[in-house]
Parts: sequence; structure tokens; C-alpha cells
Amino acid sequence: MPPKPDTVESFAENNPESFAPFFTILNSGLPAEDDFSFRLLYSAAQRQAVAPPNNPDLLSHTSTPKAFSAYQVQNQFPEAPSSTSGLLDGQCYAAKLYKTFEQDQGSASLDSVFQSLRGGIASPSGTPELPGKAPAPAWPYGSPETLGSSSLPFSMPEVPKEPYYFLREPKAPIHQPEEFDVLTIRKDFPVLHQKIHGKQLVWFDNAATTQKPLSVINAVAQFYANDNSNIHRGAHTLAARATDAYEGAREKIRQFIGAGSASEIIYVRGTTEGINLVAQTWGRKFIQPGDEIVLSILEHHANIVPWQMLAQEKGARIKVVPVNDRGEIIMEEYTKLLGARTKFVSLTQASNGLGTILPIKEMIELAKRFDAKVLVDGAQSVAHIPVNVQDLNADFFVFSGHKIFAPTGIGVVYGKRELLEIMPPWQGGGNMIMDVRFEETIYNEPPAKFEAGTPSIGDAIGLGAALDYVRRIGLDNISRYEHELTEYATEKLIRIAGLRIIGTARNKVGVVSFVLNNLPNDEVGKLLDREGIAVRTGHHCSQPSLRRFGVEGTIRPSLAFYNTKDEIDRLTEVINHIQRR
Repeated sequence: MPPKPDTVESFAENNPESFAPFFTILNSGLPAEDDFSFRLLYSAAQRQAVAPPNNPDLLSHTSTPKAFSAYQVQNQFPEAPSSTSGLLDGQCYAAKLYKTFEQDQGSASLDSVFQSLRGGIASPSGTPELPGKAPAPAWPYGSPETLGSSSLPFSMPEVPKEPYYFLREPKAPIHQPEEFDVLTIRKDFPVLHQKIHGKQLVWFDNAATTQKPLSVINAVAQFYANDNSNIHRGAHTLAARATDAYEGAREKIRQFIGAGSASEIIYVRGTTEGINLVAQTWGRKFIQPGDEIVLSILEHHANIVPWQMLAQEKGARIKVVPVNDRGEIIMEEYTKLLGARTKFVSLTQASNGLGTILPIKEMIELAKRFDAKVLVDGAQSVAHIPVNVQDLNADFFVFSGHKIFAPTGIGVVYGKRELLEIMPPWQGGGNMIMDVRFEETIYNEPPAKFEAGTPSIGDAIGLGAALDYVRRIGLDNISRYEHELTEYATEKLIRIAGLRIIGTARNKVGVVSFVLNNLPNDEVGKLLDREGIAVRTGHHCSQPSLRRFGVEGTIRPSLAFYNTKDEIDRLTEVINHIQRR
């Protein structure tokens, strides 16, 4: 095989008929032969299998990959239009192109490569065709109709008559529905259409976990029915499809929270594991005796205990930000707690016990004045308010999939790339290594360095589908509607004699905790359940915040965008009945 040139430009100059449409955006020097040939072929495959003719905007800007794998290149794909069903094919095709190029004897042109893959003559310019293999499903990038509903044991959700819009897709035409149609949305959630003790279910336990739309249920079922495989190193089609879908979900997460690179997105089991990961990697490496870790009194136990364990091990100190009688952060006290010894600040963005939304951007800015690193617990915020981690300037951001209409067992850690690179791995095993010898192990790059073992592939795909669903509705729409519901619920509940709301912050998510006439919380919860109303009772893993208000537990209805004012009316009616017993 003839020597490969050092740059894309020189290759394109010698082969303008093959590479002129796309060489201009691949203009960085590439001294490594494999890197060069892969990038060129990868772009050709992407154009051939995915991008419409004469639309170089759909070609991705790439960073030099160290070696080829579907895993390492997924982040370089732009999100395919919903009408395109060739994205997954395109990625599998890229793999075939690369291998064929390496095996080709003497041709520097792609013509023979395309021809050998198709088993025939290369297609004419402007009429790209897919490689000669059975096409992989377009899901999860295509519409639900591509899933083949006739083979599924459940029905597809009805498509709303008015199209939703993509709030975070500025290049796409934006169309906002005239009104928020909660009745249409409720059709997407099969669990809501059942009766408990003969009464229609009212799901007011959304801060504990959210229900799943059919698009998420179908996405997970589709994976196990058609694409089930382990990921990354398989040479077969199912492994490639599973990898593409798994890494495609990572890219969706990146877009959803506004991260700069998909390599900054780490899969974990949930928020709790994510916080522990940061504490046991960054924390154990950089926290020293006498350093200070700042938390708020509003934190979930999962954002208290890992830091207590670390502080005990390292000889560090925990400092706690107080709240006022509304449950709002006292910013003056927070400012006083920050200082030269402040090493780490870990804060919830929204309280799971009281609903308070913290002024997180301002709190991060203050912490940065002392060069402290900041973790944001987004478990209770990510499904309810827009999040952009770069705008917040958060060093770490963690959340759980099941809080945002995705399956349980999957969560996310976002970390700034420069921090992830200097953090040691947490767990050892497959996938997080590049080379293993008994004398030495070389660890992989982030995010793989933190993802030891077989991951929860189907749940990650379900998370990607959930984020698609939320984006279609629009977080601005969700936030406005839930704010209206929260105000309505608060106004209705405060009229009930003997009911005390715990946490009345002016800026909060849809959590309305209360106690009732000194009645046992669990007894009230059981009485509500008899009427089909599901709420959470107890301390909600937030004991310090509740004790600030003199209670050990509360009754906690928590709202989501599929709840209605009629359901709130039912709640207040039943509580009034309990009071009159």
C-alpha cells in the first residue's frame, strides 16, 4: 500500500474528486497514519451513509482518536434528523470502511473501497446508498413508528396533533404549542391509567421517582428484543448497534445539560453513586488535613455522608450553610463560611425535602473566588428546570435517570475534562483499562476510566429516550406548568385547618411537604393510599433540613408535568375528610 500523506489537505489535493466536498473541515495536521486514514474514511462514511449530498454542515468536527472503535467516535456524530434512518448504519459502515482500507492493496481512492463493500459499482455522485447489509433500526434516533409496533406487547403512544418543539435546538424551526396539553401528555404514561383500591391513581411521589412514558418503555424493550449485546469490543453487528445506541445516549445527555464534550459524561447507577465517585476519586486525592468542605443544611443524605466519611479519613472539616424560616439559603452566612481553606463545595440545586431551589450559579461564583471545586446535586432539578453546566460553571453535576422519567439503575456524573483527567479511577475491571500486565496497568481515558465492567446498557438507552421526550415538550413549558401547579397546591393546602407546610421558599420545585394536626405521617399516607393517592411520608433522607423546622418527618406530595389541578383538588378533599374523622 502506498505511503499515506501527512495531512488531509495534501491527500485532498491529490484526490479532489473524492474528498473536495468535505476535506475543508478536516484541516488539522495528522502525523499518525491510522489517525489520518481513519478520520478521512470516517467522514466519507458519514457523508455516504448519513449526510444528504452537498450538505457539509452535517459533517462533524473531529478530534484525533487514538484508535478506532464505535465507542470512541460516537461523540463526533451530529444528531441525525428524525427523518433519517441511516445513522446507525453509517457508524457500522465507518468501521467496515476503516478495516477495508487497511486491507486494500494499493488504492488511495475510496471508489474501490465503496465498490468492494457494496459488492458492485459505486453509486453515482449525489445518490448515496447504504452498504449491502440488512439495515439496523433507526431507533433511538428515528420516530416511534420505526420500531414496529405490531411486534410489541403494548401499544404506541398517540402522537399529539400539534407538534412539540425542541427548546435546545436553535437551528431547528421552533413551534410552541398554543397551550400545555396535560391530557395529551398523560396518554403517554400507561401507569397513570390504573385504579388503586377502586380509585383512579394519583401519582404525587415524583420526588422519589417519576413514571415512564411509552417512548422510554418501548426504547428499552426494543433494545432487548433486537439489539441486546455487550458493547465496545464486539466485531458483530449487534455489538455495533448496541454501542452506537449506548454512546448515542451519552451524546444526548451532553446536549441536554450543556456539557462541552461527551467525554465529560460518566455513566453511574444514580446520584448517590455519582457523589461517592467524586468523593472517593477527586476528594481522596486532593482533600488534605484542615481543608474545609461546605454543604447546605438542605442536602440529601447522599450529599452528606460521603463527605463525612472523607472528612473523617482526611482530617477535613464540614461546614454547613443555614436557611431562614422559609427554607431559603442565607447568602450572607454562606459567604462567611467561604475562605482560604475551602477546598470543596457540594450543594443540591433543589431540595428534595422542602423543594427550595438554591441560587446555585451565584453560590458557585462565590466559591470560585477561593478556588474551590463545586459539585451540584441535580437529582431534583434536572427534570424541572433548564440546566446548563457550562453556564453554571459547575465542576461536577450529578443526577439520576429515574428522576427524569428514565429507568432506575442509571445516572450521570458530569465532570470538567481537566478534572477527570487528573482523577484516579474508582473501580477496577474491564473497559476502564488500555493495557494490563502483572507489572503495570495503563488506565483508559475518561469517561471509560470511570466505567469499569459491563454497564447498564438498556437503562442508558432508556435515559436517552427520556431526554428526547422531555426536550420535545420543552423544559420551559414544564417549568411554567409545574410552577402553576405548585402555587395552586400551596393555596389549597394552606386553607386546611391544622395543616402546616414545611418550606415556603419563593423559588421552589413542585414539592409541598406538610404535617397534619400532629397525626402520624405514615397513618395519613395510608389513608391517602386508600383513595388512590400516592405520596411519600417520613424524613425523605433529609433529616437535618426537617429538624431545622422542628419535625422528624413530613407528608410529601411532589408534582410533575403529568399531574393536574383536578388531582390536587382530590388530595385536598381527602385531607379535609381525614381532618373531620
